[in-house]
Amino acid sequence: MELRLFFSTFGLVFLAELGDKTQLATAGLAAESGRRWLVFAASAAALVTSSLLASFVGAWLHSRVEATLIPRIGGALFVIIGAWMIYSSFRGGPA
Repeated sequence: MELRLFFSTFGLVFLAELGDKTQLATAGLAAESGRRWLVFAASAAALVTSSLLASFVGAWLHSRVEATLIPRIGGALFVIIGAWMIYSSFRGGPA
């Protein structure tokens, strides 16, 4: 059962990260610097650190918030951020 959780988490994060701006920025940094292994180590450490933070926040939320509310809160945050970005783009300001 633990392996199933491991592989489903790995697959979800791997697919979510493919082609996103972080991956493109990492490719750009490696191409610009020519130091692919240093860029790889730094970007891997950054992803591990952000995943560690997300895991701790998720565990903290699990102990304090009803489980059915967590996806709703996440969805609401995505809608709010998306609306803010659309509003900012019409105003001509930074998104």
